[in-house]
Amino acid sequence: MADMALRELRKTYHRKGRPDVTAVRGIDLEVPSGELLGLLGPSGCGKSTTLRMIAGLEEVTGGDIVVGGKSMVGLPPQRRNIGVAFENYALYPPLTVRENLAFGLSARGADKREVARRVEDMARRIELTDLLDAKPGGLSSGQKQRVALARALVRRPDVLLLDEPLSHLDAAQRDTTRRELKRLQRDLGYTTILVTHDQEEAISLADRIAVMKDGVIQQIGTPDEIYDRPANLFVADFVGEPVINLLPGRVDGGAVRLSEAARVPLPEGVRVPDGREVVVGVRPEDVLLAAETEADLRGAVVVYEPLLELGLATLRLEGVDKTIVAQTAPEVRLDADEAVTLRFDPHRTHVFDAETGEAIR
Repeated sequence: MADMALRELRKTYHRKGRPDVTAVRGIDLEVPSGELLGLLGPSGCGKSTTLRMIAGLEEVTGGDIVVGGKSMVGLPPQRRNIGVAFENYALYPPLTVRENLAFGLSARGADKREVARRVEDMARRIELTDLLDAKPGGLSSGQKQRVALARALVRRPDVLLLDEPLSHLDAAQRDTTRRELKRLQRDLGYTTILVTHDQEEAISLADRIAVMKDGVIQQIGTPDEIYDRPANLFVADFVGEPVINLLPGRVDGGAVRLSEAARVPLPEGVRVPDGREVVVGVRPEDVLLAAETEADLRGAVVVYEPLLELGLATLRLEGVDKTIVAQTAPEVRLDADEAVTLRFDPHRTHVFDAETGEAIR
């Protein structure tokens, strides 16, 4: 394993007779040895293109990729010692699991006995020993994903790249494989980049997350930092389920006026001049039902969803067009059109500049 750095990495596709398309716009990233970094973002944000440039499957337009102090730019994939587990598994159907695992090592001319030893060792670590003589067609999706992962690991790569590794699994398989993947990464200690559009996958697996949009990294941080202190409106809205409540307003006397009838205090320590247009962000678990004497806002229930371990109430605030969602304790029951009084947790309320979208600290 080795550390890795991306330095001003760019990728532009040149199309004859049509405008160029820039997929990656000069990203800088440091990944320490042994860390699992999640590249999280919507489809088309540039995360898979970034992975393919690291692997050597896409030509780099500009910048550098450094692994263990050595530049990878210009090196063919087979000389990079980078393991990749693809979204579609990319297994060879005519070959057994054993032969799939051995294929890359054998193609590089490794000693047959060493190949056999490493295949057996990896199969034991990933619990594939009983499947070594099976062919991919007879395996479940979860088993195929484990074989793809084992094939990437058996070469002992400096860096491991995971491309949407759980996207084809059903919910039960996804949970099991996610836990297994986290255990393996911790046990084996590989420097790993996980590419995913699934925030739950990134939050549960990654040591740090880099959130991407339009080829640009919007924020890098631990899962808690990304969730609790989003850098801008995009990050706040993209990370979190249920999604964050975002309400436009104008600062007025130490509060944000959402409507003539609705005002919320600015969070402690946030100083914004009167008249500035802002967006207030508050996550559903931080919308608190409160006694009228402690409440800042009044509203009514649009719909209430009891979900066993919690409840979700869709609320309409006085004079505010947008509804908001509040998370409640499981014992709470609310009826449609029921009047409620509430407040936002002042320590967990976010304020964003309406024009730039950037967080106001």
